[in-house]
Amino acid sequence: MTAKPFHIAVPDDVLHDLRTRLARTRFTAVSDPAYWAAGVDPGYLRELVTYWSDGFDWRAAESALNAYPHHLAEIAGRQVHFVHIRAERVEGAPEPLPLILTHGWPSSFVEMLRVAERLADPASHGGDPADAFDVVIPSLPGFLYSEAPQEPFTRRRVAEIWHTLMTHTLGYRRFGAFGGDIGSGVTQWLGALYPESVAGVHVTSAVITTNFQNGPPTADERSFLDALDAYSANDQGYGAIMSTRPDTVAAALMDSPAGLAVWIIDKYRDWSDCGGDLETRWDKDTLLTVATLFWATGTIGSSFRQYYDYPRNRPVPAITVPAAVTLTNEPAYIGYPRSLAERLFADLRHWRTPERGGHFMAHEEPGQVAGELLTFFRPLRSEG
Repeated sequence: MTAKPFHIAVPDDVLHDLRTRLARTRFTAVSDPAYWAAGVDPGYLRELVTYWSDGFDWRAAESALNAYPHHLAEIAGRQVHFVHIRAERVEGAPEPLPLILTHGWPSSFVEMLRVAERLADPASHGGDPADAFDVVIPSLPGFLYSEAPQEPFTRRRVAEIWHTLMTHTLGYRRFGAFGGDIGSGVTQWLGALYPESVAGVHVTSAVITTNFQNGPPTADERSFLDALDAYSANDQGYGAIMSTRPDTVAAALMDSPAGLAVWIIDKYRDWSDCGGDLETRWDKDTLLTVATLFWATGTIGSSFRQYYDYPRNRPVPAITVPAAVTLTNEPAYIGYPRSLAERLFADLRHWRTPERGGHFMAHEEPGQVAGELLTFFRPLRSEG
């Protein structure tokens, strides 16, 4: 279970094929004159595809990604990719706390890189070197350079893999965990299954509990759940097809880079805190870095596994380790009451609704997320 160094290296013929396909893209007509009202605006897509084909420098993006320490490890017979950024150690400072950061969909390890820099070397960002973390950023199974699991993709199974990665492969006795979206569910399972190893859990999207055995939903909880149902009715089309016909839509996206890009950026715009203007949060180079990674690895289809296997997830057991929620500012969580989180976390020590940063909070607001993590974990370093 030892890890080996890894470098991203997309073959030239893959890039040539990508540019050829981009140059031959056929664009649809707009369905609604209102900008982005019916999905990704065809005019914006044409602009993005043109830049992807003729202006985007993948080799520069690849070099920047390879400045981080990438590794591969075999766990349960499958390859796991992760970035491992060791803390900047200062003489006299305590040993850094290990911290695993888990992304969601349609995201990647790229989401967590700027946060990780701040956590591994807080002194370089005006912080206390005693707060430094050893940061581990794995790619979810089936995403990019991590192989899809042989068994069903459940949040619990990913947590089991992550625990093996942290304790057996990397040799950490005790660590913290952070995540959003899928990563939030994985992080909660880490806390539920391994309280002896997990110092604390910090999430940005609190999983909606279905366990009301300790009392029916309060008025605030019922109001939120009703609003969530109403929102989901207009947002869940993408999830419905990936949950029921993942191979059908994956076939189209595997063959068309433009189709792949719109499937991803539609959610980057809708779920982020960008106010409808996608490039206030990410420039084209960042968006195309993520799209190129999915294209080059051919993993957009396997990233759908967590949707297809979602019914196999079970409710998370009681989570007794210290917990924190920094709630995303995205439509799905507007009005989320703290009491729902308290049904999930027996020891909720940190609760914040900063109203900045959406579904991809770590990518959108890395300074904010780093600050939240430093604050929450600071007193927990000495508790174990």
